[in-house]
Amino acid sequence: MRPSGLMIDMDGTIYKGGNVIPGAQEFINSLIKEGIPFVFLTNNSSHTREYYYDKLRKMGFQIDKGRILTSTIATVRFIKERRAGKRVYVIATPDVAKEIEGSGIESSEDDPEIVLLTFDRTITFDKINKAYRFIMNGAELIATHPDDLCPTEDSYDVDIGQFIRMLSFLTGTEPTIIGKPSGLMLEMAAGEMGVEKENTMMVGDRLYTDIRMASNAGTASVLVLTGEAKASDIEGSDAKPTYVIDSVADMPGLLSKLDSGQ
Repeated sequence: MRPSGLMIDMDGTIYKGGNVIPGAQEFINSLIKEGIPFVFLTNNSSHTREYYYDKLRKMGFQIDKGRILTSTIATVRFIKERRAGKRVYVIATPDVAKEIEGSGIESSEDDPEIVLLTFDRTITFDKINKAYRFIMNGAELIATHPDDLCPTEDSYDVDIGQFIRMLSFLTGTEPTIIGKPSGLMLEMAAGEMGVEKENTMMVGDRLYTDIRMASNAGTASVLVLTGEAKASDIEGSDAKPTYVIDSVADMPGLLSKLDSGQ
């Protein structure tokens, strides 16, 4: 059956770096026209929601800001709902740090109860050492997402996975990770759309984040071959997509088949 709501990855799925994937605009327009709930998901926490909104609009996607759920926004909501009132040491780029502080979370450079690690392209040894000391003194390590690499237009950049493992190893603590493949991200996305999480479908280009999140939650998934994963990668992965298509340009056809029970 057709899903009641779609979770759609961005980089590698609807665009690659600064280039729109052919057919992506038409696919999104069809969802809007048919009134199908959807939300864009991204693990990349080096930019704000406003940044992604502006980027999508400039690329020709006629969407509102509420359709974008970054791992930063999801983590902020997690902290406010489940760690309410706790002081947070934020490791983030200046714009993202401002976004987090603007959410009402109390930040602290002295005695935080949480160390929040985002994809901080301005990270320094000073920040790392502070995080280490705070965690050793009892602060909880929370990370926006677990990715090792972040896609660029022509390659990949080192992401925060290595920093999570380093801090976890040095302090002997287990981190709380919010972004894909965590089920927390899926729950929040379903809540954004107002649908039951069991009836959602994830569309993305990565087996170990996008597809694994859906697989762990028992929901449907679509792997597109315009980003990181190749069809040959599926056999060696324990995260199996429900469907595999060349690109999101094929999504309208897939949804039509699901409507007809094929």
